Amino acid sequence: MKLVRAEYQELAKYMEHLRPTRQCMKMLKEKFSSQSQSTLLSIFSQEYQKRIKRSHARHHTAEAIENYYQRYLSEVKKNLTAPVLLELANEVDFSPSLMARMVLERYLQELEGTPPSKPVLNSMLREPSLIPDRFLANQVYQCTINDCCYGPLVDCIKHSIGQEHEILLRDMLRERNLSFLGYDKTPDIILEVPIAVEGHVVHWIESKASFGDEYSHRSYLHDQFWSYWNRFGPGLVIYWHGFIEELDCHRERGILLKDCFPLDIVTLCHSSSQS
Repeated sequence: MKLVRAEYQELAKYMEHLRPTRQCMKMLKEKFSSQSQSTLLSIFSQEYQKRIKRSHARHHTAEAIENYYQRYLSEVKKNLTAPVLLELANEVDFSPSLMARMVLERYLQELEGTPPSKPVLNSMLREPSLIPDRFLANQVYQCTINDCCYGPLVDCIKHSIGQEHEILLRDMLRERNLSFLGYDKTPDIILEVPIAVEGHVVHWIESKASFGDEYSHRSYLHDQFWSYWNRFGPGLVIYWHGFIEELDCHRERGILLKDCFPLDIVTLCHSSSQS
């Protein structure tokens, strides 16, 4: 779904103080009922990540980490089953999964005498039952399942959705007898025979299972799309969860944006129009 910039800004402003919870996603869907759940989640996730990046340094000072850790120890003694870390993350407006990561890292450093390696830390976040302290394991688990923007569960879901849309794109190309080369590395699709979409030649297609906002699209242009253009010629980017309409401004230069698989495709051999 395409949104004009003003519509996107209205959404982003409403999301400014929302937390990454299922309840907030329900509120978003009720407020913006014309938007799909996947589009709202994608936009919220991107906006929330920008918010967290702006405050990241403040939460990661040695003083802040020690304060969070001591507060956790103090509160959990009062009630072993209370969602202490989750409530603490909400109180200071920080990601529950990232709060769990900081406190777990501090706990392991105290336990082992040295900071844990990243593989050890990541394995415990993915599988909290590996954490020696079962109460902390439960706290980490609560944070992970109640964070829709960060954490190993979210990473797994995003990876799966990305793969699902790449498979969908390949299936749609095969249905139309369009020969292509699939790459493990981007671009996702290089067409053996170029096609034309809405009067624009397309040599490659990139699948993005996300919403195309200004920040992400600018980054993709710089890091990926213009490189593909230089190497393979003009191409098509599909933002499956929509994009800001004004960003589709490089068509004449060779980068076309769509929010779905194009229905009208012209090949060198024949033209087809699906409806």
